[in-house]
Amino acid sequence: QVQLVESGGGLVQPGGSLRLSCKIYRSIVTISPVDWYRQAPGKQRELVATIDTAGESIYDDSVKGRFTISRDNAKNTADLQMNSLKLEDTGTYYCHFWGTWGQGTQVTVSS
Repeated sequence: QVQLVESGGGLVQPGGSLRLSCKIYRSIVTISPVDWYRQAPGKQRELVATIDTAGESIYDDSVKGRFTISRDNAKNTADLQMNSLKLEDTGTYYCHFWGTWGQGTQVTVSS
C-alpha cells in the first residue's frame, strides 16, 4: 500500500516561487516514476512534470524552464520547484506514484 502526502502550496504573487513536496510512504520508492499533475477549476487534470527512476525528467511545454522536478529516493520524497509563477499556474497540484494519488495541495497565483 502506498500513501502520498503533498505540502508546500500557498498564495503567491505572479513572478514568485513555491516549492511543493511529495512524501511517499512506501518501503521502496525506486520502482516507479513520480509525476506532478495539476487541475485548474473547470479543467481536466494535466501532467506538469514527471521524473523516472533514473532521475530523467520531462515537462509540459507550459512549465519548461520555470519548474524543476526532483526526487530523493533516500528520503522518499519528490519535489517540484516552481519559479516565475504565472496566473495560469493556479490550481490544485497532485503527486502521483505507482497508481496512487495524493490529496492535492492548492497553489494560487494572484496579485
